[in-house]
Amino acid sequence: MNFGASPFGSLTPVVKNLLIINGIFFLASILLAQNFGIRLEKILGLHVPMADDFQPYQLVTYMFLHAYPQFYHIFFNMFALFMFGRMLEMVWGPKRFLIFYFVTGIGAALIHLTVQYIEIVPVLKEITNAMNNPTHENLSQFFVLQPNQEISREVAIESLMRFRTDFLNSHVTIGASGAVFGILLAFGMLFPDTRLMLLFPPIPIKAKYFVIFYGVLELFLGISRYTSVNMGHLNVAHFAHLGGMLWGFILIKYWQKKGIY
Repeated sequence: MNFGASPFGSLTPVVKNLLIINGIFFLASILLAQNFGIRLEKILGLHVPMADDFQPYQLVTYMFLHAYPQFYHIFFNMFALFMFGRMLEMVWGPKRFLIFYFVTGIGAALIHLTVQYIEIVPVLKEITNAMNNPTHENLSQFFVLQPNQEISREVAIESLMRFRTDFLNSHVTIGASGAVFGILLAFGMLFPDTRLMLLFPPIPIKAKYFVIFYGVLELFLGISRYTSVNMGHLNVAHFAHLGGMLWGFILIKYWQKKGIY
């Protein structure tokens, strides 16, 4: 999308530094994985709190990691930060913009973890049930077993514990999308009638309608996760995007109420 000429032409300090930091982490992720087998997402990506790999600092560090070797994940996030974040920083100043960025990013993570918890708990209950009663029927939910294959109770419990650990550690979230969607929401609230030129299709649209469209789309895609497993959206944290918008809305309203908007 295109705003046209300035005032969107200058690069503000916080946006510039965020772009640089995200770029450094992206390159580091690729180089460390290819040369040393170190995967930063295992260390810095956001894990569910029940996982062995979870650390509290991941609520912040996950925002600076992006999927690789594909370039589109970091490109679209940084493009949106570049296009929308500059104007917000000009209005709010660096300090308030940085606060907004981290509040929406961390808030998005909390919303996403809540949704993940709701999704994961039924599976954990099934694992616990299988550990307490390791019958062939219960174990076949997690392992490929022959019709008459028998497994000792000790082996079954050990295998289920390992499966539980791997299952929890496999839920990793990365990306600045939550904060970026918060920025998108803020832009629509501060500059509702600013016309954006979409690339596909190439039509103008007011910022407020663009934000509403994206919010509804993310809600639909998030809900569709529970109704279909064939829509190709299971790896996208749609509720994190909505969480970023929600926390952005709350923070802006709070600033308005306090007269520091």
